Amino acid sequence: MRGSDYNQSAMFSYLSPEERIPEDHPLRAICEMSNRALRELSGRFAKMYSGLGRASVAPEQLLRALLLQVLYSIRSERMLIEQLQYNLLYRWFVGLNVDEAIWDRTVFSKNRDRMLEGNIAQGFFEAILRQAGEMKLLSDEHFTVDGTLLEAWASQKSFQKKEVPPEEGSGSRGELLLRDTHECKTDPDARLYRKSAGGAFQLCHMAHVLMENRTGLPVAGRVTEAITAGEWDAAIEMLEAATGGKGGTVGADAGYDCCKFVTAARAIHVTPHVTQHTKRTSMIDGRTTRHGGYQVSLKKRKQIEQIFGWLKTIGGMRKLRHRGRPLVQWMFTLALSAYNLVRLRTITLQSAKA
Repeated sequence: MRGSDYNQSAMFSYLSPEERIPEDHPLRAICEMSNRALRELSGRFAKMYSGLGRASVAPEQLLRALLLQVLYSIRSERMLIEQLQYNLLYRWFVGLNVDEAIWDRTVFSKNRDRMLEGNIAQGFFEAILRQAGEMKLLSDEHFTVDGTLLEAWASQKSFQKKEVPPEEGSGSRGELLLRDTHECKTDPDARLYRKSAGGAFQLCHMAHVLMENRTGLPVAGRVTEAITAGEWDAAIEMLEAATGGKGGTVGADAGYDCCKFVTAARAIHVTPHVTQHTKRTSMIDGRTTRHGGYQVSLKKRKQIEQIFGWLKTIGGMRKLRHRGRPLVQWMFTLALSAYNLVRLRTITLQSAKA
């Protein structure tokens, strides 16, 4: 029998969004872990808001909405707000009732900036890592480090000469370099840089990730100025914080096979399992390469590329949507948190099936 075609917009629904979401939907596990982490941050949220005045956007809902933007590759906050108008799955995840009004986009952005001042993204990232630690998924002695370029939200036409260039440059002998005499007018923190000799110059920030080798979870992330030395300095900073002076190993590609990084790593009792450079004298000799752990680290090192691949194809980090290093760092940390949530959900599912 043919069904009737009539308008049902005036009818009521007696099913809540909770009942409409399948029990095995991936967002259920992610939502549970996110809510647990947000409960740990409740004290921080309380300090950010006054006890008087009109109620603002709930910070928990704001952060869950930003997680959705990363997880579903929503390219703008305007589109995110539009999706929240009619997408029941998104409303359920954020914690909005079916008939609840959606926030204005401008109000949403201003409240997000308030969370930037409270360093909420880093706190959320650490709370997720604590859950991974409770599940015995983190290694505290074997790591991998690498960096990548994040294309800035700026055109190369905005890279213009400074009105008042510095008297002394940042060159090895104090000479003025292009980065000393020119700057990006759109995003002053972005730098014109290329990763390899044959690559093209682009305005970008440099992002660094420290990954533990047991399950491939990122345990630290930094966004720095796009300069070569920044890659090594950020790696040592993250390693020192992760190991706490207890020692360990770190895998890295041949770009880290330099005196500065290798010496600094050994100074904090971390053995550099770095791929040997073939076009110059390597700082890694047989005292390191003869051990079986060296080959294991080189094999594990490739997993960090999966993190960068996910961040750029899913997490929206290929072309940035924000300007200024503090905000870029905030969004990069949130994207790492989203990656860890997805990874933890997958590991938990695999463990249940085993």
